Amino acid sequence: MERRIKQVPLQNFQVPKLTRVAAYARVSSDKDAMLHSLSAQVSYYNDLIQKHRGWLFCGVYTDEALTGTKANRENFIRLLGDCRAEKIDMVITKSISRFARNTVTLLEAVRELKDIGVDVYFEEQNIHSLSNDGELMLSILASYAQEESLSASENQKWRVKRNFESGIPWSGTMLGYRYENGKFIIVPNEAEIVKLIYDSYLSGMGVTAIMKMLNKNGYITRFGNTWHNSGVSRILRNYTYTGNLILQKTYRENHLTKQKRQNNGELPQYHITDSHEGIISLEQFNAVQDEIKRRAEKYAAKGSIKKIYPYSGLLVCANCRKHYRRKVTATGAVWICNTYNTLGKGYCSSKQIPEEKLNDVTMKTIGTLDTLHDKITAVRVENNNTLIFVFKNGEETVKRWIDRSRAESWTAEMKENARQKTLERRKEHE
Repeated sequence: MERRIKQVPLQNFQVPKLTRVAAYARVSSDKDAMLHSLSAQVSYYNDLIQKHRGWLFCGVYTDEALTGTKANRENFIRLLGDCRAEKIDMVITKSISRFARNTVTLLEAVRELKDIGVDVYFEEQNIHSLSNDGELMLSILASYAQEESLSASENQKWRVKRNFESGIPWSGTMLGYRYENGKFIIVPNEAEIVKLIYDSYLSGMGVTAIMKMLNKNGYITRFGNTWHNSGVSRILRNYTYTGNLILQKTYRENHLTKQKRQNNGELPQYHITDSHEGIISLEQFNAVQDEIKRRAEKYAAKGSIKKIYPYSGLLVCANCRKHYRRKVTATGAVWICNTYNTLGKGYCSSKQIPEEKLNDVTMKTIGTLDTLHDKITAVRVENNNTLIFVFKNGEETVKRWIDRSRAESWTAEMKENARQKTLERRKEHE
């Protein structure tokens, strides 16, 4: 019997494409219980996605202690960026209120993701954003979420108002005190630093000089950091050190933007006298405020407008990441790192750049000084006199500047002083 073998061509079987799935989780408080809840959500989504056939786990994006009304949540923004980069096909989140309490923020994000084909699944409401009725339901439910946010905000305002009326401050974190059981308790060693700052200012020292003195002598801030001008200034203006309180000096604009505003009469303020033991006398505090005002009036150029120079906001120190500023010295204008200028070389080892040298390099690189901000985004100042020009198209150009010669560094006054000293030495030997 003849056997015939028929050759059957092998069919090409395509492996089903996996759906790339990520999750988003958020808690709006940094309390331990809430952070534990966030950890539980991360574990839950890890298991849910990785055990689902047809899904490829792409991570869990989380934000801690940020409210859903804010659009600047770091990992929320990162999630949107990865979706735009076509790294994710679907996002799972617990509920609409966890994704965003602001209707506008919610719908803008969901619509953008819908346009690029990314589905958002809200577990609690059982809604897929890519479904036919998804956007209608989202609009309705998001409005409820926003009203819930408004209600929570109003309740919080009510609690804060009751506390203020009872003389209870919103925050008790400040150098010199610990807030315990509704009272400010003095911390002796920190209180001595506060007294030193007030005494030094009234003795004639400036804020910068006080800051340098504190750092030189090893004094640290409330949280163990080095001192900066802003920290010294805040202490000099803090009325709480007198043993009295002024409450509700600021307020939040609304429950959506949550912008902090100075209270200039929009809401009542509460003045609580003798609420705790003072570190500074009221007379000394008032004397400091008068001195602050006097110095401001003395040194402020009335009617002057802050001048913007071609390099303003462009020069960045590679050592400390701070910007350079313009400073006029005896030998002419220079650009100097703000950290080096304020704290000294012990905190930043950068060099100051003579303005004429900076101009020479810039002209050779770009050809003009007038349109720097239109052409470059930054100039990184590296060690060894190196400047890296970063153009808006992403290109970088490396240039080096040359130190001034000794002759260039001498002013006419310095030369005259040197000439006089030479003449005096000659007379001594005659």
